[in-house]
Amino acid sequence: MRYIGNKENVIPRMYEILIHKGIAGRSLFDFFSGTTSVSKFYKRLGYTVSSSDFMYFSYCLQKAYIENNSTPTFERLLPLPPLKSCASPLDRVIAYLNELEPEEGFIYNNYTPEGTSHLSQPRMYFSNENGKKIDTIRQQIERWKNDNLLLGNEYYILLASLIETVSFYANVAGVYAAFQKKWDPRAIKPFILRPIEIISNRQENRAYHADSMKILSQINTDILYLDPPYNERQYAPNYHILETIARYDNPEIRGVTGMRNYDSQKSRFCKASTALEDLDKVARIATYEYLVLSYNSEGIMPQHNILDVLSQYGEVELEQFEYLRFKSNNNGLSKTKKHIWEQLYILRRL
Repeated sequence: MRYIGNKENVIPRMYEILIHKGIAGRSLFDFFSGTTSVSKFYKRLGYTVSSSDFMYFSYCLQKAYIENNSTPTFERLLPLPPLKSCASPLDRVIAYLNELEPEEGFIYNNYTPEGTSHLSQPRMYFSNENGKKIDTIRQQIERWKNDNLLLGNEYYILLASLIETVSFYANVAGVYAAFQKKWDPRAIKPFILRPIEIISNRQENRAYHADSMKILSQINTDILYLDPPYNERQYAPNYHILETIARYDNPEIRGVTGMRNYDSQKSRFCKASTALEDLDKVARIATYEYLVLSYNSEGIMPQHNILDVLSQYGEVELEQFEYLRFKSNNNGLSKTKKHIWEQLYILRRL
């Protein structure tokens, strides 16, 4: 899944460093969960994982990937025709959703060329047919929920499947703050919903839809992992369409890109001074054995300030490694490649 700061490609290297430093335990709290990459990695290792994010679409991913520990049976849905005979109940439900007749809804009406033909610049986030497919699937999932036909985390598993699939068909360079004016070849392929992977580790994992700063007193973990924003650009506007698909709340939108209001979803970590204040608060109030801050060489918090803050609470080490970062709009061109340093600040609590 395309997401700013997604750690999927660097997690193995980070893990090697932490193991070499003796940073291990039985539980991990993922403070800025995002797409749940780090949470999923540690869940597979058998850790008891807790994750949190104030974005609702992230919470849907957390509920499906992290909190959920069982294979969905969809026992209240499967009697409904014409579900195909597939490898698993999830596959059968996904097949059913893929066969529904397209219907227009909020995504088609606001983020496709036909739906926004009245605008001076029609929005090209999704093709007309794919916009209808997204609406159709999303509305059916909600109907099933309202009819009490989904049990446990089945609702979130289907939402997570839709959220993950959308990223493969969105006509964006990397984030949803803007759409491309020409069609990406994959954006005009027919939309086919894909099931997510079900991960079970038999631990009591937990998902929070919250500003993690407001639940500090509830955090009690071996490893507290923080992967905050690195710059002044807020995350919420970059993923406003995923948020709208997850909530499907028909929000008031504005501007060329159809942005939803995100005043309640602004992070203080997007400003250097307040980021350092909140980092100090996290390190001081939360209960943990190790705090691991994942940052990089382009971050707005200066290295010496981070070290000063964390060193008040224990022994701090900084490990870093270089990796190749592709800009979101480079299309793989070598002239836009950039090497940056991934930094791991490791605090052993006194």
